[in-house]
Amino acid sequence: MNTRASFSAAVPRLAPTLSGRLLAVLAGLAALGTLSTNIILPAFPSMASDLKVDTRDIGVVLSSFFLAFAIGQLFVGPLSDRWGRRALVLGGLLLFVAGSAICAWAPTLPMLVAGRVIQALGVCAASVLSRAIARDLFEGEALARTLALTMVAMAAAPGFSPLLGSAMEYGPGWRASFTLMGLLGVLLALAYMVVVGETHPASRRVVAEPKVVLQGYAALLTDVRFIRPAFAVSVILGGLYAFFAATPAILMARMGLNALQLGMFFASTVFVVFASGMLAPRWAGRWGAARVARAGCLVALIGALGLLAGMGGGGIAYFTLSMVFYLFGMGLVNPLGTAMALGPFNQQAGLASALLGGLQMALAGVMTTLASFAGPSPIIALGTVLTVASVLALAALMIRDTQN
Repeated sequence: MNTRASFSAAVPRLAPTLSGRLLAVLAGLAALGTLSTNIILPAFPSMASDLKVDTRDIGVVLSSFFLAFAIGQLFVGPLSDRWGRRALVLGGLLLFVAGSAICAWAPTLPMLVAGRVIQALGVCAASVLSRAIARDLFEGEALARTLALTMVAMAAAPGFSPLLGSAMEYGPGWRASFTLMGLLGVLLALAYMVVVGETHPASRRVVAEPKVVLQGYAALLTDVRFIRPAFAVSVILGGLYAFFAATPAILMARMGLNALQLGMFFASTVFVVFASGMLAPRWAGRWGAARVARAGCLVALIGALGLLAGMGGGGIAYFTLSMVFYLFGMGLVNPLGTAMALGPFNQQAGLASALLGGLQMALAGVMTTLASFAGPSPIIALGTVLTVASVLALAALMIRDTQN
């Protein structure tokens, strides 16, 4: 596949311009899920106290969200290919708002978990379809630029959300975080109706029978044009979630940062992801998406090996520098790999986006779990996970595409 040629020759399909309003809505849809995941982390002790449960039991609030999110998006994608994007996006946001209201009111842990499941089932539509809508409207360099900005938002939300959650915790309390999420869902629904609307016309819709959907997923999993960039994106993005899971033990327990300082550290990492996300489509237009994505894997690998070389003795400055390398490399791979995975599948954009999201959530769960088994040195555990992620992503992108 001549990625460089396809980037330079492609033009937008339906949208005449790549407007700031459109980008803002797509970025909001992409970011809402990850924002909802991490915003409640600082409030775990307060939630446990208010609901009269052990702090360890609150972990089910997070795991239930991940599970429902992963399963739900596998249905959302093919349904949107059959019935269009608008109904699924607006219905999903309505469900998300309802789940947020249940969480804000929940008097018991089981009710809170139920609300989180409803939240996840709703917001997974926004996350999956933000990519599918971008594929509906654009291709080539325009698609890469759109995905770069939406993926930056998706990767940045986990960085800002703990800081926002801390502000809610020190202010009106943890229930206000769910109220805020519900309000964001309402605003996004209104913005979507005004700015975006339906992007998948009836002429491009496909049958959504279970047998056809399963055959579609099987075909994508065996199509090297999809699976090699999809796996690369998923595994290296899994490293980002491992970073968020392992860093509190490193910076708070071992290096003495408090909760506010940790939130500020996470927020500062957003600028690294933003910088690489802005450069990714520009460099792809010059050198080709596949080449730049492979370079991103190498940059990420340098950062991961740096963590292992420090062996936990380099201090916060050394840790930060190592993570800057990894996050910059991840920021290159994420949007370009996503564009490469979705690019060849116009009529199945929803199906392909759903499968990509499922792979991302599955590998994020695996790598987060591995990073949590820190043993005597959480920084070495994280360095090992990130090294494996970088090597696997690079190996996937090195596989020759023989289908074009």
